[in-house]
Amino acid sequence: MTAATLSPLPEDKQPLVARLIDGLEAPTLLWLSGYLAGVAGQRQLPGRSSAAEPAAPTEAQAKLTVLYGSQTGNAKRLAEDIGRRASAAGLAVRIVRADAYATRELKQERLLYVVISTQGDGEPPDDSRALVEFLAGARAPSLEALRYAVLGLGDSSYPNFCAVGRQLDERLAALGAQRLFAAGEADVDLETVARPWTEQALQQAREQLKTSAPLAKVTPLRTARSTPAWHREQPFPAQLLLNQRITGRGSDRDVRHLEFSLDGSGLHYAPGDALGVWPSQSPALVEAVLSTLQLDGDTSVRAGNEEHALRTWLTEHRELTQLTRPFFAAHAERSGDAQLREFLLPTARETLAALFSRWQVLDLLRRHPADWTAETLVAALRPLAPRLYSIASSQSVVGDEVHLTVSHVDYALDGNARWGAASRYLAHRAESENVPVFIEANERFRLPQDDRDIIMIGAGTGVAPYRAFVQERAERGAEGRNWLVFGNPHFHSDFLYQVEWQQALKSGQLHRLDLAFSRDQATKTYVQHRLIEQGRRLYEWLESGAHLYVCGDANRMARDVHKALVAIVAEQGARTTEDAEAWLSQLIQQGRYARDVY
Repeated sequence: MTAATLSPLPEDKQPLVARLIDGLEAPTLLWLSGYLAGVAGQRQLPGRSSAAEPAAPTEAQAKLTVLYGSQTGNAKRLAEDIGRRASAAGLAVRIVRADAYATRELKQERLLYVVISTQGDGEPPDDSRALVEFLAGARAPSLEALRYAVLGLGDSSYPNFCAVGRQLDERLAALGAQRLFAAGEADVDLETVARPWTEQALQQAREQLKTSAPLAKVTPLRTARSTPAWHREQPFPAQLLLNQRITGRGSDRDVRHLEFSLDGSGLHYAPGDALGVWPSQSPALVEAVLSTLQLDGDTSVRAGNEEHALRTWLTEHRELTQLTRPFFAAHAERSGDAQLREFLLPTARETLAALFSRWQVLDLLRRHPADWTAETLVAALRPLAPRLYSIASSQSVVGDEVHLTVSHVDYALDGNARWGAASRYLAHRAESENVPVFIEANERFRLPQDDRDIIMIGAGTGVAPYRAFVQERAERGAEGRNWLVFGNPHFHSDFLYQVEWQQALKSGQLHRLDLAFSRDQATKTYVQHRLIEQGRRLYEWLESGAHLYVCGDANRMARDVHKALVAIVAEQGARTTEDAEAWLSQLIQQGRYARDVY
């Protein structure tokens, strides 16, 4: 007797199920299994009297929905972890990305967890814009039957830390929903807040769903893809094959093209993904901090379950190049400095933001002295986090390699050298050295599956993923047109990958190239100006189904580009500004307007 004859599924339906689940990831399968269990619970089995059985709970009453909004993948990763653990505990759960969630379902939800990040100056991730707008608007329904909790992700070096998470937490309560427990606000060191929040969330989910009818035991329809051997918490030691400066001698920018070997790692990536790099701090910076505070780097310090020398903590485990509001507040308290306390007032928000953009931890320690012990310093500093860089290569072309385009942050402040932690770490790595890396998928920044045209807009190192896009499209013989709009200060010194782009134009792999070198003329010209100049052509491409990509600085370039796009759509489509915004929002929801901004 075969396995097929043992299945209650009719033989003619089995191919349909196989086609349905083909290619689905584990989180989607978990949601599907919960959905089908709910459907089964609502259908009366033969031979059962409806009067003899209690009414089955609806799917919404019997399940947990985990809704996430993610720009770089962290919220997605945490949401999937909650989903896996809830499923393992026997709970029906579904995991939904914000732009795939039907807002009409909100009224039927009974248990909802939201995991969402905040970008730039208090903005939602691109996949969550429509949901945030819906909840804030008049169409949002009354939610008295809903119980919920929110986990916000952010970066405390920005003034509007976790603003979107707070906004949703307050809005759901205002709509009548019951908050199960306080919203979590996770900094770049996610696990510090996310781990206890998740434990509380799982406990509450078990409590909230305990009165539901017994959940059916679900047999997996296919084997879930196993977790890669190398990941964020266990990075792969990738050998550096090439470390080459690609800006000219006259440039005031040091941009590096880096190539790493992934041979033997089993790691795979797609164009649009990012490479995570775990850096260590510069020894010179560590010694400067120790000297300023007059602390002994050999002092042993225990924090949590780890014990290291203070020098090791500062080099490998703590953030020194980015100021955060919690550390700033702790230092203000220790120093007793009235001026620092004034910076923390709501009225000084812009002043504090400007200070954070210039100062590092060392600047604060030197300008406003305070007493720190080795133990209190380690406890107050934010844990060192990996940096994510857009991958600048197609694996179908380079094989077991991965390429990056990295701008070395290196400047002087009041005559003192300052630098970025990861960019300096990478710039100072010698070829053949190993660098700890991992792959961070970015599902929102993907090439179209078909041969549609693509428009790629980027400034500076924002050109990196487009190198991967063009490589990939050429390798698979895609017939769609490729249009690149690139900007940087100077043509002669800052035209990144100039020879490659010119060869791509000549070979037909790149169909249009518009350049904006801002400082080569009296009037500064940026990528958004080139878009305005080509407004009619750009609109025609979009009307014909082209996908649009923006990569680079979130607070300046990406905002200015979006404003230009709104103006173009309004003019070329004879729309109001509001209608142009709505039209672009539809492109975002369709996955045809994607941004990789930082």
